[in-house]
Amino acid sequence: MSEALSDTVADLEARLATLRAQGVTIVDPRQTFVGPEVALDRVQPGVVLHPGARLHGARCFVGAGVELGREGPAVIVDSALAEGASVASGYVEGAALLRGAQLGANAHVRPGTLLEEQASTAHCVGLKHTLLLSFVTLGSVINFCDCLMAGGTSRSDHSEVGSGFIHFNFTPWGERGDKATPSLIGDVVRGVFLREHRIFLGGLAGLVGPTQVGFGSVVGAGQIVRRDVDDGSFVLRQTRNVERQLRPGWTDRLQPRQRQNIAYIAQLFALREWYRSVRLARLAADDPGRIPVAAGAEIIELAIAERRKQVDRFVVERDGRAPDFDGVELPACPWSLAPGGPEHVEWVQGLSAEQVAVGQAWLAEIVACVVAWAERSPGS
Repeated sequence: MSEALSDTVADLEARLATLRAQGVTIVDPRQTFVGPEVALDRVQPGVVLHPGARLHGARCFVGAGVELGREGPAVIVDSALAEGASVASGYVEGAALLRGAQLGANAHVRPGTLLEEQASTAHCVGLKHTLLLSFVTLGSVINFCDCLMAGGTSRSDHSEVGSGFIHFNFTPWGERGDKATPSLIGDVVRGVFLREHRIFLGGLAGLVGPTQVGFGSVVGAGQIVRRDVDDGSFVLRQTRNVERQLRPGWTDRLQPRQRQNIAYIAQLFALREWYRSVRLARLAADDPGRIPVAAGAEIIELAIAERRKQVDRFVVERDGRAPDFDGVELPACPWSLAPGGPEHVEWVQGLSAEQVAVGQAWLAEIVACVVAWAERSPGS
């Protein structure tokens, strides 16, 4: 064994010993890796690292009671996991899991993913630029990238996606195709208040983005949904036969996809302000719970940048001008909030009907301001 390798192993053993001394359970140190760039004080007491657990990246945060790798190797890269979250096995990079969120076995989670409190997946789920609000549950063998989902009121009354579901997030039209395809299942304005009827997307099915699905709707299993679904609807649609000649490089129309992308981005603006003015305002600067929430806010900012990039490419290829989101003036939060009080879900569930109405009006005004600003620019 070379001296350099001996030093590396010795350094790793020292890091693991430090974690054990501060209350982290490491089931088998011989099969556990923590990179030298990981700040050990960001791995909190009560964490359980099973064999095959690996932590990488200076942005890693692992909150109290987090369990990693109970069902197989778990690799965490530059991700923030709040108190009580868990990853059964798989790969997670650039993500935030808030309190009690769970990823099942063989998860593949790429940057831009946020799971709010008690959101969860079963096994073999792929996520990227995916925003799941509190309690949303995904089944097994699902590809659910580039979308936001809300709905439901509790862990026993939640929106759900059945096993074998795909969100189709790529359109082949144009020179290279595009990803101006984000779908909104529920919304931010109503969804963050945890009072809406749950949504169910049946298994062995798919949603072609960009599409919007309303609260309280049920999408039957075994179909491909290509059009919006209204609130409170049951949908079971047949796919019609289409055969025609296709010219290489053919592009679809600018509308309605540009409007759909603007609407999605406007919801992200509302979610960003919710995090900035409500969620972070209620957390003290030294509260460990602030770190994953702040990471969530950064992910929302990243989502806005990604969606702007994709819609810009889409619009320019169709000889339009990209919508402008810079400089829009947003209404201030109607509440004056200070750190302290119950944890977030309990606080939201305790809001009065009047407070909810005020909050929804504020977020709806943000959405309206963003849409109006973007649509005033040339090409909209």
